[in-house]
Amino acid sequence: MLRMLKKMDGVILFVLLLLMVMSVFTVYSAIQSDPKLGNHHIKTLQFYGIGFVALIGIGLVNYKLYIQYAFYIYGFGIVLLILVNFIGGTINNANGWIKINDYLSFQPAELFKMILILFLAHVLVKRKNSTLHFWKDIVPIGLWTFVPFALVMIQNDLGNALGYIVILVAVLWIGNIKLSHALIALAIVGVTFFGFVKAYTSYHDEIFTFLEKANREHWAERIDPWLVPDKATSKASWHTKNAGLAIGSGGITGKGYMQGTSVQSGRVPYTYSDSIFVVIAEEFGFVGGSVLLLMYFILIHRMVLIALQCRDRAGPVVIVGIIGMLLYQVFENIGAFLGLMPLTGITLPFISYGGTSLLINMACIGLVMSIKLYGQEDEDELLMGEQRPTLLERLWSMVKKEKTTA
Repeated sequence: MLRMLKKMDGVILFVLLLLMVMSVFTVYSAIQSDPKLGNHHIKTLQFYGIGFVALIGIGLVNYKLYIQYAFYIYGFGIVLLILVNFIGGTINNANGWIKINDYLSFQPAELFKMILILFLAHVLVKRKNSTLHFWKDIVPIGLWTFVPFALVMIQNDLGNALGYIVILVAVLWIGNIKLSHALIALAIVGVTFFGFVKAYTSYHDEIFTFLEKANREHWAERIDPWLVPDKATSKASWHTKNAGLAIGSGGITGKGYMQGTSVQSGRVPYTYSDSIFVVIAEEFGFVGGSVLLLMYFILIHRMVLIALQCRDRAGPVVIVGIIGMLLYQVFENIGAFLGLMPLTGITLPFISYGGTSLLINMACIGLVMSIKLYGQEDEDELLMGEQRPTLLERLWSMVKKEKTTA
């Protein structure tokens, strides 16, 4: 076991330690304006401790085993997404939380991001590097992704639902999709996006009325400051406006640790979770934000190197899916406060307070470590699409071998 631990990527582990330190200190600064959140920095440290245990535990197990049983794991995840609609609690308008006790809650939508990556890898490795066909491959894969997407949209969680689409696109990109299909999909996405923007800006009042009747008016409150800031209510623009002012006031080097006036006065909500980048930008300025982005770059660069060194098909698919998931979260979270994206409530990976999000991200890095440890092996029967012998069959084979030798 010690030999396997030494083979894990030390650079990734070091970056995670740096992100842990940054997260704990930033959360501590963010919670000073609210006495009710007095121990969130301690909880963050505890979640990181559990996360490192999960990372090592998952990393020591051959990732091909996870992919082998990905279909059953997918089914388990779907059951959780369905179950949460009946027993789930609501936090920040998202009805997707399963309450464990008075202090802990669990969000199945976060877990399903990792499940979806494993399942799509399970599907694609069976194709044996063959070009993906539209009706035979892409449509079924899209339908497998649409099921959790729809379930999470029902839970009112737009941020995680869009994350599934990003994972699908990333996996299809490495899954040998035809260039013509990729260009057609890109054209459809482009036309749909600009059509949505045109329709939303032209029929804003009608759309807002419809969303209000459907009890989804908070969607408009998140989109309005992004697309039609002149029509956004003061309530809708309060978050992003104050966040933008705080980021701009940080300047190059920031106002100093725990000296951010907007953060410490409570003018920016959720600074310990969704808005934690605002804390970094106001207190440490452009330099602090750049250091954070540099750590993300190093982390993703190391993951790309591991994918390139992998000798089978499943490893790179899993890693690209994880990279797509992390890049989406970083771009969406930071972009929302820079006016580039709508505010969807996505956490900043490895920095925001949130046990479920952090543990899933650490588990995903555990998969990357497993690929580094076992990805140098030749493809076995699992990845060749053949049936792996059961445990009893292996034991019986060993017994017969011993008898033959004797």
